[in-house]
Amino acid sequence: MSRYTPMIRQYLEIKAAHKDAFLFFRLGDFYELFFEDAIKAAQELEITLTKRDSSQQDPIPMCGVPYHSASNYIKTLIDRGYKVAICEQVEDPKDAKGIVKREVIQVITPGTVMDASMLSEENNNYIASVSHFEDGKFVICYNDLSTGENSLALITQGWEAVIHELFNQPIKEIVIATNLPKEYQEQLKSRLQITLSYQDEVNFNAEYRGLCENINDKRLMEGFSRLLNYIQYTQKRSLDHLQQAKVIKLKEYMSLDMYSKRNLELTETIIRKGKKGSLLWVLDKTVTAMGSRLLKKWMERPLLNKSHIEKRHQIVEGFLIGFLERNTIRELLKSVYDMERLSGRIAFGNVNARDLIQLKRSLQKIPGLKEVLRQFSDQEVRLLADQLSVPLELVDWLEASIVDDPPISIKEGAIIKDGYHEQLDQYRDASRNGKKWITELESKEKDATGIRSLKIGYNRVFGYYIEVTKANLHLVPEGRYERKQTLANAERFITPELKEKEQLILEAEEKSMDLEYDLFTGIREEIKAYIPQLQHLAEVVSTIDVLQSFATVSEENNYKRPTFTNNHVKITNGRHPVVEQVMSEGTFVPNDIYLDEKQCILLITGPNMSGKSTFMRQLALTIVMAQIGCFVPADEAEMTIFDKIFTRIGAADDLVSGQSTFMVEMLEAKHALTHATKDSLILLDEIGRGTSTYDGMALAQAIVEYIHHKVHAKTLFSTHYHELTTLEDELDRLKNIHVRAEEYEGKVVFLHQVQAGAADRSYGIHVAKLAELPEPLIERATIILHELENKDETHHDVVEETTNPQSQLSFFSEEQLSYTEKNDKENKIIQALKNINLLELTPLEAMNELYRLQKHVKS
Repeated sequence: MSRYTPMIRQYLEIKAAHKDAFLFFRLGDFYELFFEDAIKAAQELEITLTKRDSSQQDPIPMCGVPYHSASNYIKTLIDRGYKVAICEQVEDPKDAKGIVKREVIQVITPGTVMDASMLSEENNNYIASVSHFEDGKFVICYNDLSTGENSLALITQGWEAVIHELFNQPIKEIVIATNLPKEYQEQLKSRLQITLSYQDEVNFNAEYRGLCENINDKRLMEGFSRLLNYIQYTQKRSLDHLQQAKVIKLKEYMSLDMYSKRNLELTETIIRKGKKGSLLWVLDKTVTAMGSRLLKKWMERPLLNKSHIEKRHQIVEGFLIGFLERNTIRELLKSVYDMERLSGRIAFGNVNARDLIQLKRSLQKIPGLKEVLRQFSDQEVRLLADQLSVPLELVDWLEASIVDDPPISIKEGAIIKDGYHEQLDQYRDASRNGKKWITELESKEKDATGIRSLKIGYNRVFGYYIEVTKANLHLVPEGRYERKQTLANAERFITPELKEKEQLILEAEEKSMDLEYDLFTGIREEIKAYIPQLQHLAEVVSTIDVLQSFATVSEENNYKRPTFTNNHVKITNGRHPVVEQVMSEGTFVPNDIYLDEKQCILLITGPNMSGKSTFMRQLALTIVMAQIGCFVPADEAEMTIFDKIFTRIGAADDLVSGQSTFMVEMLEAKHALTHATKDSLILLDEIGRGTSTYDGMALAQAIVEYIHHKVHAKTLFSTHYHELTTLEDELDRLKNIHVRAEEYEGKVVFLHQVQAGAADRSYGIHVAKLAELPEPLIERATIILHELENKDETHHDVVEETTNPQSQLSFFSEEQLSYTEKNDKENKIIQALKNINLLELTPLEAMNELYRLQKHVKS
């Protein structure tokens, strides 16, 4: 290391403490990166890689980005999961003895972003920590640094429950101890695709004692300390906006595992990973960014408490009835900025004057909002007004101090209003009078010299100057002007009087800007005292916004208020909330559904594309909507409160973990069967498709029977195995239903109507025709189908003719069938076997024949 310059040695010492981050090392107007950081950053940011000390035998790779545009480059790295350590000069170069002292002032990570340009308005930006304890339990802690939100949860159901919980939150980074088992660390990386950070120190800082007043569990305290220690290490400043930690009692919310959230497309679609096409896309009629984030949180944790749900429904109904008042509320909310994140930036110290004007204008809308809320007829809506508390003195203070249209920069003046501070007014007066004097001097010199093009200008290098074009130089008075600069077409001069006035003006302007900066930072610091009030106000406004959104979408889409029962679901003319939005008006076919303790499993048959999956999903989405407090897409809805929803819908290989479609299907089915209760909803779509016909059919039947006998959960089970429809005769709580389709002029017509009973056909070839497979292929498939159906009928007749219902087959072992020649039934079955020409059958046809005969033998 001795071969490096002092500056590079300083860089390497600082880099050694931040090995997992790109070190942005401030040199003048650039952030420079060296060695491996430079090579990697040049690739990621697509900037030029150069070399330092290129004359040396082993030059140092380097690259850099301009200081003023660094945030764009930092955002690119953060979006790709990297961390950036910002290293600044922390002493004045004039006072430095040797190399200027530098320190890392902040480490920016995916989970600790505060810059508004790097954040999504509609999404929280969570960092989480996971702590593992000897008793097998886990603690998950969440923090959104941009809003100050903190929450904690104790996980008692094992590691898989941890994965499902983390998957369902918009997490950008997870903090763990280095001794977390390696297999757990690998799963966090592979299954969640997320940035991992490490923090072993869990010393609780007394500064944040107030954040934990409601926490008694030592495990929760340790988990929270781990996260707080990491945030303190990266941010290196006091964080006054952090809110008291809320303990999430998971038993108070519906459980939605990662499979259900994905399959139901609650907040994003499976394929495009976007909001459009999701349930969130339909329900989000919020006006504020705060409301949009809160809506998403509600959707991720539907309620289980009936009274809490019904309170939300009552407020939605109140908003729905008060149409004119609700529209006024929406207009008022359009002028309310993101007070949650403004509070965070005030505490963080990176708000500018424009942010404070946004805060003032937001607060000025609250009294009007309160007044409108009090005009509603519904008492629950009127009570919301009482929760809106505005710090009026803060509004008055901001009104008196900050100009209405300030610049973005806080170091160049023009922020503070005249009359706010006496000394500032004096500086401004001197500056303004001086500039007035300059203007008067210019006019006087024009008259004295007769040079009408003479002008007085200013630049930072020469200060104020008198400029005369070369054509008029002969008119310049001798001895009065001192030449300062020669240009191509003009000469610039100064006078002693001008330089004296310049000093007074510039001194006043410099002192004015310095004083304005001090005044602004002082205002910003004092506003920190109002952060708890602002955060509470933001929470109430967000709640109002979400509930008015529910009323707005319910009115637009004709949703109805659901009622709750103890044990049954009865939905009349239910609709899929998303599908009906993308279809032409009036074309969606609604359907009824009924489930109770005596009819808890619906076995659904019908052709592909007939709407089986839509019918299943719409029930789950209707339940989620009801339990977050929204009205539902139906003419009438009575439902029980569900504790969990499990889904197995769609087929896809999990390439990351190397699991096939069938393995994914079985794992999701196992998860549902293991964790469902009698109060759960299970949706299983086409279980068993990923293996052979008989394997799949056997598994499907066994799963249905297990749910019926053991789990007792309300279940929708769709299948193409028509053989399973006989279960209606065997299982007393199972009912067959089908999605109706008709054949018309050789084409299938999907009616999308759910009716009682089993479907009579699958219409697979018709669906293939709709997909426009080649016509010769369709014709050949039709011929093969007729041949198979004819053979099925022939062999079925043989079995029927040879069947003696009074005879019995006996089994001596599982492998060997024992029979006697005296038994007519056995002889006739053997004869039927002899009549089969195996050489004319495909392997699948042969298996089907064997299955039919064996089934008849067992009957």
